Amino acid sequence: MPLFSVTNVSKAYSGVPALIDASLELEAGEVHALMGENGAGKSTLIKILAGVVEPDSCAVTLDRRRVRLDSPQNAFEHGLRFIHQELNVVPQLSVAENMFLGQRYPTRFGAFVDWKAINAQATAALERLRISGIKPGRKMARLSTGDQMLVRIAGTLVADPSRPASIFVMDEPTAALSSEESERLFAVIGELRAAGCAVLYVSHRMDEVMRISDRVTIMRDGRTVKTMAIAATDRREIIQLMTGRDVGEAFPPRRGPIEDSVALDVRSLASEHVSGISFSLRKGEILGVAGLANAGQSELMRAIIGADAQRSHHVALDGSLLPGLSPGAAWRRGFAYVPRERRKEGLVLSRSVTDNVTLPHLAETSLLSVFLDRRRERAVAGDLGRQVRLKAARLSQLCRHLSGGNQQKVVFARAMAGRPAILLLDEPTRGVDVGARFDIYTLMRELSEAGTSILMSSSDLPELLGLCDRILIMRDGRQLTIEPAAGLSQAELLHLFHD
Repeated sequence: MPLFSVTNVSKAYSGVPALIDASLELEAGEVHALMGENGAGKSTLIKILAGVVEPDSCAVTLDRRRVRLDSPQNAFEHGLRFIHQELNVVPQLSVAENMFLGQRYPTRFGAFVDWKAINAQATAALERLRISGIKPGRKMARLSTGDQMLVRIAGTLVADPSRPASIFVMDEPTAALSSEESERLFAVIGELRAAGCAVLYVSHRMDEVMRISDRVTIMRDGRTVKTMAIAATDRREIIQLMTGRDVGEAFPPRRGPIEDSVALDVRSLASEHVSGISFSLRKGEILGVAGLANAGQSELMRAIIGADAQRSHHVALDGSLLPGLSPGAAWRRGFAYVPRERRKEGLVLSRSVTDNVTLPHLAETSLLSVFLDRRRERAVAGDLGRQVRLKAARLSQLCRHLSGGNQQKVVFARAMAGRPAILLLDEPTRGVDVGARFDIYTLMRELSEAGTSILMSSSDLPELLGLCDRILIMRDGRQLTIEPAAGLSQAELLHLFHD
């Protein structure tokens, strides 16, 4: 008898089905992976389990008892803990206060908040993740994205003897974490499994799923396709079940040599957060940017694009020296940028897919550079949407209503418009499913072979090694070295981070 089961789960939005008779079973003491393409229904299912979304139909059994999960508090009372893909934090509150969101504060004499107990429990939870550098009293706004995710993970580990946790649902928990931080999380997952808890683990990173999971459930188009033991399957079968197709090689190979001409020349670039950055990027080359968490990868991208003020720089495009750029000027000069934080930096969530895709390209989709040509806008957005396999009900759909992965595809489609000369990609496949990753990799390779030069940061080491020609290593905002990617192993790349 499973510890937890949910059957006959259906949900439609405005007549469009998101889940169709889906089901899932979790055993005590197992790590159960949930996989599927963006739009397959995973996030909707998780929101139903969390009591955030009301299903059209659903039957839930916990410890052989029928239960209702009709509110977040109800789900919490039944022992479910959630780590959602998108960060839900209150920046103005402290680390400890964020860890206790949705929970009862410990009190003294039944009336006064026991801050000493709160900070002690928060510290204990952080220590389970072997985190010593984040203090309970620190404001969340002062933490990096990765550290904020670690706090949210630690928050699920806060002990409450009156309401013990037995089921942990983790939706893309490592998307914002470094490899070392991910290893700490995996160790805690092992502890939870050993304690008899069930862990539902949602990830698009196949290496993680194959390594830590006992079983996997595949979803496609809102339906449960198959559940099977990890030991009885392989990556190829999982991808075929997820996508309904064979995506071939994980990373499309380069089919021709890189041109000798230099497209982008950067010398002594410095901003508030990075310094000592010098490299040349050849036409059609893919240069990776790697390092430990907060090594300066995102800040390097922001300095080049002009989002962060440059203190000193020598940036030349095709041999022509560029003055200090603004983001708008950079786009006009042939740069394109996919930021790490799509919701905060990449999208206008209250606008449509079409508006977001064409936002930096209004001059090209206007009549006489004055009147917007809506028909042309829709044509451009539709063509790019098909290229990235965007799943949206319609091009007029608001971006806030798209799944996280499809939001990322909108940002990527915008960057592709106009075939940029220089493409800056900061974690371009974060939160994107296996099938869509292959589509993005293929598009990157096509752009590269057509002459676009790409600077790409990623915390996914196989991605860096599989796509990049060279890799620039950073630490503490400074450039350490640039190494050829060919022949480099993951272990050797990690070693370079610490040299």
